[in-house]
Amino acid sequence: MTPETGSDDFRKTLHSLRVWDTPLPSFDPGTAPAEPLELFREWFTHAARAGQPEPHTMSLATVDADGRPDVRTLMLHDADARGWHFASHATSAKGSQLAGQPAAALGFYWPAVGRQIRVRGRVTACGPQESREDLAVRSRAALAAALTGRQSEVLGSLAELAEASAAAWVRAGADPEVSAPTWTRYVLAPAEVEFFQGDAARRHTRLHYRRDPAGTWTRGLLWP
Repeated sequence: MTPETGSDDFRKTLHSLRVWDTPLPSFDPGTAPAEPLELFREWFTHAARAGQPEPHTMSLATVDADGRPDVRTLMLHDADARGWHFASHATSAKGSQLAGQPAAALGFYWPAVGRQIRVRGRVTACGPQESREDLAVRSRAALAAALTGRQSEVLGSLAELAEASAAAWVRAGADPEVSAPTWTRYVLAPAEVEFFQGDAARRHTRLHYRRDPAGTWTRGLLWP
């Protein structure tokens, strides 16, 4: 296949794709709760029951020391009155970026129901006890991955990873309560949350919540 053929195939495929070919749920923003957490939980549960694969995956956007944006996909660990919870190594790229600039954003996309949720706010690192508890309830595979460590560092070879991972897997099985010192639970306290309901006719509904310094939420609609 020549580069030209590959380019043609790519564009043909790209422009043949459609979104939201199935009926989408309705959303009346006038009935939305005064604060966003309740609506997030409602939409999350609805998406999971509607068959959305991995609704707990989300994009986390941060910036580095030079102000360059970065984004990756990770899992939601909880959403409560404190904010949206996730975890990573404090020594990872995201951990280092959050230590230098704690402002971040989350993005959820659930195409099965044509919905998106965007969250912006300040991230706080939890203490050692809560971080250990976060890791303790995860699977053996997740614990082994945390024990392997060195996230975002340069890897010499896949064989090196396999060796370190195998050793971590054995350790996780032998001691399920073992700690990974750099493993950290984070909480993003929301300052803004947007709920987006897609519409096949492109008359999307966007409900935006904003929290003032006193902690009071206000809400309003945005043009699509």
